[in-house]
Amino acid sequence: MNAKNQFVEMSLIDHLTELRKRLLWSFIYIIIIFCICFYFASDLFYFLAMPLVNLLNVDEGQGFIYTALQEAFFTELKIAFFFALFFAFPLIAIQIWKFIAPGLYKHEKNAFLPFLVATPILFFAGGAMVYYLIAPLAWNFFLSYQNMSSSGVPIRLEAKMGEYLSLMMRFIFAFGLAFQLPVVLGLMAKVGIVTHTSLKKFRKYAIVIAFLAAAFLTPPDPFSQISLALPIILLYEISIYIAKIIQKNKSDD
Repeated sequence: MNAKNQFVEMSLIDHLTELRKRLLWSFIYIIIIFCICFYFASDLFYFLAMPLVNLLNVDEGQGFIYTALQEAFFTELKIAFFFALFFAFPLIAIQIWKFIAPGLYKHEKNAFLPFLVATPILFFAGGAMVYYLIAPLAWNFFLSYQNMSSSGVPIRLEAKMGEYLSLMMRFIFAFGLAFQLPVVLGLMAKVGIVTHTSLKKFRKYAIVIAFLAAAFLTPPDPFSQISLALPIILLYEISIYIAKIIQKNKSDD
């Protein structure tokens, strides 16, 4: 049987109907998980707040505040939506796969599937790096500006819930997005847009772009920008190695 005959031809309406079905399922997943996350929103906020709470003088009453009547409520809505997207992404990826897989040959499926699986794993790795390494160091640096001694004007942090959540989510999003670099460059190498040689030649420009991206995605302080720029540069070097492996496999085939 000719490989091309294994596919059932679909009209434009059939494709749109299938796309609507996949989008509907993705929306249902997000809504269900959002409701669950909203129920546990206070626990999820506690989880996100732990890197800072561990550094605060909780025994002396230092903690989080909210200054607008609706701030706490909308903060929990943001938390629920953020975690809903995070937890729903693997399910959404399955829907994406079900939509595109019928139109791919077997070797194309084998080539594309690892990148689809790697995407949420790398995003989780970036978020974990923020939570367990970058955030504690960054918060400790920012808290060093507190002055609780009697020799000067007493300065103490009273963090707002909404501002802290926005900052933490921005950190997680920035690192999660940066950790997708090997996936993007790997796919580009797979289709022949880039090679490991061209990536090597572009390295010096990539370093500059890494610092520009870090300046755009992170708060305007040198520590945050360097803490994101350095992993991007490392991931770029890993991408060069991945592109080299992909090229080698192509030549072997």
